[in-house]
Amino acid sequence: MPKVGIEPMRRQQLIDATIEVIADVGLRGATINLISRRAGMSSGIISHYFGSKQALIEATVRYLLTGLKHALIERVSPTTTPEQRLMLIIEANFARLQQLSDTTKTWLSFWAQSMHDVELHRLQNVNSKRLLSNLASSFKKLMGDDDAKLAAQLCAAMIDGLWLRAVLSKSDQDQFNHSEQLAKNYVSSLIKLYGA
Repeated sequence: MPKVGIEPMRRQQLIDATIEVIADVGLRGATINLISRRAGMSSGIISHYFGSKQALIEATVRYLLTGLKHALIERVSPTTTPEQRLMLIIEANFARLQQLSDTTKTWLSFWAQSMHDVELHRLQNVNSKRLLSNLASSFKKLMGDDDAKLAAQLCAAMIDGLWLRAVLSKSDQDQFNHSEQLAKNYVSSLIKLYGA
């Protein structure tokens, strides 16, 4: 009889192993055998818990997306002002987890593969829409709807661009902190430009 709670633990071990393997060999090179070996499990366990390699990859992406979401939710309170919430959204996107080498390589592999994979593309759209929605929701409390929508689009592009530049230049913690501050300064300038 299986131990209670072992499935969530094993699923997480496989997701962690998937992130490590993708960081080492890329998404295309991440085989069931490599992932299961890294997790210290048999290759059949992936089929047992996820059904397929594709389902494991999708679960891994959802895990990263959930981590991004929780980095924000855990810090927002009922007394958080719209401007503070915008700064917390930026901080969540530049959180330590989002800077780790294995995580950044997995994100980059995911983005590249999402151009060729319908389900990964759908997950990328969910991620993009969530970021825009979160930004627009806060900006709408500071400016008109049209300006808020534009400010959200500009800010999302700035966050993604700064994060991508930091990752591709193999930046250290200081550079990520600098990129985060640039994004915050940009939000402040948008509020001054479009704010009521």
